[in-house]
Amino acid sequence: MGLEQWVLSIMEKLGYLGIAFLMFLDNVFPPIPSEIIMPSAGYTASKGELTLIGVIMAGSAGSILAAMLLYWIGRKVPQQRLFKLTERYGKYLRIQVSDLEKALDWFHKHGHRIVFFGRMIPAVRSLISIPAGMSKMPFAKFMFYSIAGTLIWTSFLAYLGFHFSQNQALMSLVMQRISTIILAIVILYLLWWAIKKFYLNKSNQ
Repeated sequence: MGLEQWVLSIMEKLGYLGIAFLMFLDNVFPPIPSEIIMPSAGYTASKGELTLIGVIMAGSAGSILAAMLLYWIGRKVPQQRLFKLTERYGKYLRIQVSDLEKALDWFHKHGHRIVFFGRMIPAVRSLISIPAGMSKMPFAKFMFYSIAGTLIWTSFLAYLGFHFSQNQALMSLVMQRISTIILAIVILYLLWWAIKKFYLNKSNQ
C-alpha cells in the first residue's frame, strides 16, 4: 500500500479525527507530508464524504496542536539537553542536531514572523516551533502567527484536492508554482532584512 492509499484509508476509518491525527504527525514526523494529507482530504470532501470546511478545520487543529507541543518542549527542556535528546533519538524522526541549530539561527536572525512563513515551508514547518519556545517567544504571538500560517496552507492544499484531484498533473503544477512563490516571498523578506540591517549598522558607525 502506497503512502497516499494509507492516508486515504486512515481518513475513511477515522474521518476528521484521522485528518487531525495525520496533520499532527506531519509536524512531528516530517516524512508524512501535508502535501499528501490535505489534498487527499480535499479529494475525500469532493466525494461528499466530508465537508471542505471540516477538512480544513480538522487539518489545522492537528497541525496547531503539534506546534503547541513542540513550542512547549522548546520552552521547558534546557537547550543542551534538547540537543542531546535530538542527537540520540532524532534519527527516528529524521531530525538532526544541525537542523535544530539551523532553525534556531533562522529564528534569531529573522524574528517572530518566520513562524508565520515557516508554517508553509516543508521541513521548516516541523522545526520552527522548537526555537520559538527556546527563545521564549510570547505564546499568544506564537499562536497568532502559527494559526494564520497554518490556516492559509491547509486551506490551499485542501482546495487543490477538492477541485483538481482528478487532474494530478495540474495539481502538481499548481503546487510547484505556489511553493515557488512562497519561497520567493521568503527570500525577498530575508533580502530586505539583510539590507535593512546593513544600513542600520552603517548609520550606527
